[in-house]
Amino acid sequence: MTPQEASAKSREICLLAPVIPVLVVDDAGSAASLAKALVAGGLPALEVTLRTPAALDAIRAMADVEGGVVGAGTLVTPADVRAAKAAGAKFGVSPGATDALLKACEDEDLPLLPGAATASEAMKLLERGYDVMKFFPAEASGGAPALKAIGGPLPQISFCPTGGVSTGNLNDYLSLPNVLCAGGSWVAPASLVDAGEWDQIEKLAADAITLAGKG
Repeated sequence: MTPQEASAKSREICLLAPVIPVLVVDDAGSAASLAKALVAGGLPALEVTLRTPAALDAIRAMADVEGGVVGAGTLVTPADVRAAKAAGAKFGVSPGATDALLKACEDEDLPLLPGAATASEAMKLLERGYDVMKFFPAEASGGAPALKAIGGPLPQISFCPTGGVSTGNLNDYLSLPNVLCAGGSWVAPASLVDAGEWDQIEKLAADAITLAGKG
């Protein structure tokens, strides 16, 4: 997969909904129910971060959920990429980007949202052929004003900001012409996941759609 093909596929995934849930899954046994709730609420693209021992099993479980498109987040090494692809991930997300990580995704035909926080990082990825990226950590890197500023000289790059995005600032990001969607964890808080409150998680997903003006 070329960087251009990867970016085209990443763009398709980002345009499925205004929010991509960023999920830290501790119990793979609840993964399918979590995915079904989020998909039912209108958020089909799901990022499972590789931060827990259960993450790969969670991706396997979510891969079978109808209407869902499950991806793997926190990809750092080529080994992460291979494991995520083998588990059924349809896309990957990384906090930054290295040549080794990019090559692994290209070799494995795994579309990647590579992370960038500065104009130089974004330009390096653009030079390789990527024009859809993750802006991370969004709030710590200056938030929507910083992303707006980057969009001035680099309008050909589109972003999915993640890191500190919430209901309070979601539309600050979504209103920018260089933002396709945003990643957020508030739609699946650990307290509701642990309690199996799937109806409440579905409502949070639907509320996110409404907040973004898509409901």
